[in-house]
Amino acid sequence: MRDFERLRKCYGNVYSLFIGPRAAVVINGAQAMKEAMITKAADFAGRPQDIFNFNCHLWLLLRMVLADYGASWKEHRRFALMTLRNFGLGKQSMEQRILGEMQYTMETLKRSIGKHSVVMFHNAASNIICQVLFGTRYDYDDNFIKVVVQCFKENSKIANGAWAMVSHNMFAFKNIETCKKLATCLITEHKETRVPGQPRDFLDCYLDELDKRSDDCSSFCEDRLIMFVLDLHFPGTDTTSNTLLTGFLYLMTYPHIHGRCQQEINQVLEKKDHASYDDRRNMPYTQAVIHEVQRIANTVPLSVYHCTTKDTKLMGYFLPKGEFAKPDAFMPFSAGPRVGLAPMALFLIMVTLLRRFKFIWPEDAEQPD
Repeated sequence: MRDFERLRKCYGNVYSLFIGPRAAVVINGAQAMKEAMITKAADFAGRPQDIFNFNCHLWLLLRMVLADYGASWKEHRRFALMTLRNFGLGKQSMEQRILGEMQYTMETLKRSIGKHSVVMFHNAASNIICQVLFGTRYDYDDNFIKVVVQCFKENSKIANGAWAMVSHNMFAFKNIETCKKLATCLITEHKETRVPGQPRDFLDCYLDELDKRSDDCSSFCEDRLIMFVLDLHFPGTDTTSNTLLTGFLYLMTYPHIHGRCQQEINQVLEKKDHASYDDRRNMPYTQAVIHEVQRIANTVPLSVYHCTTKDTKLMGYFLPKGEFAKPDAFMPFSAGPRVGLAPMALFLIMVTLLRRFKFIWPEDAEQPD
């Protein structure tokens, strides 16, 4: 990331370079990012399909995150937003899922005082999403969540490191195959236990949609469903958990900020059993801290590749259709038209834990860098 920053200082917020044999345009800064990802979102909504080797091309076509902008992508995105909203995204029912999961997280914290709990936030974030996708929460010792979280963590390291330049990285594909097998088992179980027209979760809703579209040439299919749930599960788990981990590490490093957050939280929640997402309006300092954590955490340093869907301009530069654009994602959870679980989860988890616990470095810990 320091190399990208040095290039930005030298060449400006929009510059080009080669990533392997492929020419790319790198976008930096809030103004350029907003123009590309929000103001001209449709112009930059494409995904380059020619940077991956042929063997993984079919796998990429079945994914939504890396799928190119088109009828299938829009159809699935529309379905996902509608279904997730129906299951509480942004509503009070989602608050209850998050707060319910926090009871298990706090029990884990109490048992783990002074111990290494690096996957604690991954487990919590994963379980919140599992309840929507699969209608199930898993014990933290359950093999499903242990395997999924481990695969997600390993692939995140690969995607954000030097191995991201190697499109056919076998470690990442092995982890994806493991997760695909787990997802296939869940889909099989749902097909055996579901009542058509009475969906319990996201999987049931998709299977209902498959029944409705059985006679037409729809892009909906079981293979796509497998990749769809992984695409919803992985980003929601990884970005939220890593942002939380970064946030608490900074709060431990700056105890005066930690203390001021706790003071504000205790004052606002004095007569309440638990926090609600609406309480954020009365916690300006805590909200500012969360926003600063999102800014500085940089959990997805290389973001996701984009390409232009038509000839367009960005900050005065002409970009032809198909141009490979790389947003240098210094914005929280990237920018663009999306509805996310992250803001609610970050606020409720951080506030709930700060109200109950004080986070400090061990006495024998070295000064953090």
